Amino acid sequence: MTSNTPPTSKGALAKREARLAWGLLTPTITIVSLVILLPLLAIFWISFKPIGLADLRTITPVVKESLRKKGDDYRIEYRVRNSSQSKPIENVSFTDIIPNDLTLSNVTEPCALAGNVLTCTFGTMDPGYSERLRFPVLLNTDKDTAESISEGSKPVVVGKGDSVLTNSEFTLDNFRRIFDSKEFASVLWATVFYTVVGTIGALVVGLFAALLLNRSFKGQGILRGLYLFPYVSPIIAVAFTWVTLFDPFSGSFNVLLLQMGVTEQPINFFGQKPQALLMVTVFEIWRYFPLSFLFILARMQSIDTDMYEAADMDGASPFQKFWYLSVPQLLGILSVLFLLRFIWTFNKFDDIFLLTGGNAGTRTLTVNVYEQAFAISNIGAGAAVAVVIFAVLLCFSVLFLKYVSREEGL
Repeated sequence: MTSNTPPTSKGALAKREARLAWGLLTPTITIVSLVILLPLLAIFWISFKPIGLADLRTITPVVKESLRKKGDDYRIEYRVRNSSQSKPIENVSFTDIIPNDLTLSNVTEPCALAGNVLTCTFGTMDPGYSERLRFPVLLNTDKDTAESISEGSKPVVVGKGDSVLTNSEFTLDNFRRIFDSKEFASVLWATVFYTVVGTIGALVVGLFAALLLNRSFKGQGILRGLYLFPYVSPIIAVAFTWVTLFDPFSGSFNVLLLQMGVTEQPINFFGQKPQALLMVTVFEIWRYFPLSFLFILARMQSIDTDMYEAADMDGASPFQKFWYLSVPQLLGILSVLFLLRFIWTFNKFDDIFLLTGGNAGTRTLTVNVYEQAFAISNIGAGAAVAVVIFAVLLCFSVLFLKYVSREEGL
């Protein structure tokens, strides 16, 4: 017997629950979206701006007041300047209330005195403008005027400066500067080599390590802990250790090579091409293979052992069991790890910067962001490189998820 209860009540309840769920999630989604989108939008905005590091400072008129004494004479001095060396400031003026125990004399343009209120009007202040205004003062009492000035009102300054961050001036020069650079091809090649070889190497070494430890034996826990050492160690410590170990003058590795007769002179592993790029890539593999090792080992231990027992009965070799049984089961986790490691390695900055500083052919796109933005103070060009990094990773992620992940059933 079928029920005649109308489904509308259940549908209405489900809709109310959905609205309630979205209402509860909206604040969290909004906050997370703002945290992600606002910096991203700011980078895109700055990448089209002709902005340098000095342009990040607020463009404002600066007025500093001081009381000077020369012999028995006193004077008030105002130092007025434009904080920007490249942008003018419009409608600049300041007002200052003179203490009652002082009397100004010889007030000249651009200033005027009305009662005890001093007003100075400058109009448009040119870039780099600087001037000192000095007005003699008379003491009306024996009071310490220096203390009176310091405790009195400060000048109130007004003026409107055109900020390059907020105006309507846009340019493509930042992107032209990047793509027209002779070094861009080498930077892109170093980035691709470092990312692809480092990612695949970390996966292969992690897979090999997981195969070794995917069985029970004495000391297994200690060995697993040692495998995690590169990943959990502080980056500054391990980078310094590697630089010291492979130092061409005092490094133990070079001493060993010389004593064994492998080479006749020390090798500058981190200071010359192409060794430097190979070394930072090897460091990337060594430091981050434990992450792959953990995920792959966890997936291996969840595979049903019955099919391995059936394969043993059929006389399958260890390689056949690995290739035809283990690999298909691991493709899912390997594809996810490849995607994550590719993105993280492509964005890697600290490892390379600590090992080589981006020298000797190890200048990747992330190092280029730092050098453009801070080494040569071109914030716009640095933001443009960051936009290029974002575009490359977005295209890679879309293609990867569209083709590779679909085949793996993810």
